[in-house]
Amino acid sequence: MSPPPYRQTYAQRALSHSNPAAKQLLQIIERKKSNLAVSVDVTKSAHFLDIIDAVGPYTHIDILEDFDLSVIEKLQHLSTKHDFLIFEDRKFADIGNTVALQYSSGVHKISSWSHITNAHPVPGPSVISGLASVGRPLGRGLLLLAEMSTSGSLATGRYTEDAVRMARAHNDFVIGFIAQRRMDNIGVEESDNTMNEDFLILTPGVGLDMKGDGMGQQYRTPHEVIAESGCDIIIVGRGIYGADLQQKSAIAARAERYMAEGWAAYLGRISQSRV
Repeated sequence: MSPPPYRQTYAQRALSHSNPAAKQLLQIIERKKSNLAVSVDVTKSAHFLDIIDAVGPYTHIDILEDFDLSVIEKLQHLSTKHDFLIFEDRKFADIGNTVALQYSSGVHKISSWSHITNAHPVPGPSVISGLASVGRPLGRGLLLLAEMSTSGSLATGRYTEDAVRMARAHNDFVIGFIAQRRMDNIGVEESDNTMNEDFLILTPGVGLDMKGDGMGQQYRTPHEVIAESGCDIIIVGRGIYGADLQQKSAIAARAERYMAEGWAAYLGRISQSRV
């Protein structure tokens, strides 16, 4: 019997994944030997683009929250230059018709340039259906926020279980979760055939030098996230760019450090599965 997908290599998983965005993401991870995602949450477009240019060689995906429309063309150029995907951390949370319009239209036209986006499961399955009506024909992928890294988060228990059930019902478009652990065993009945499902787990709250930020954020190391919890991608923000928004060499050095730690944790996990 073959090991579950998360025990396989990224390259092996890419061969069998049906979603174009997930397949491309896994291929880039393997090609660059990086399971690092950098969360760029800054307000100045110049800082935003400088950070992305600095960390691009060490990441495969960038998450943006605050940007001006004029930077999209430059962002797409950097995506090609440094071989990464674009993940817009939009956190959609409305009825299907509304999110479809938010995704496809308006000022930002997110679906036209963002390979991956995410949504809260709070509205129910209609949030997935609405986004899928726009993103599926474009080969996009969706992540559901099943868990959060903040202290006191309400995304636990039944909430998380329902997020997994919704993902399984729409697994041609939902490619994984924002979560703190594997979701494979959640809500699985003995009769369910879920051994071969391959949902990607992207995990925020990763830090090498601190355990919290004083505002509820809790940090774990890349080893804890990748090797111990079985997650696939570490999401790091302030731990890489901090207050040094114009110090590209320092930002690049920290990104390289996280990339090395994340990849080492993955190699350790894979070697254990082959024993």
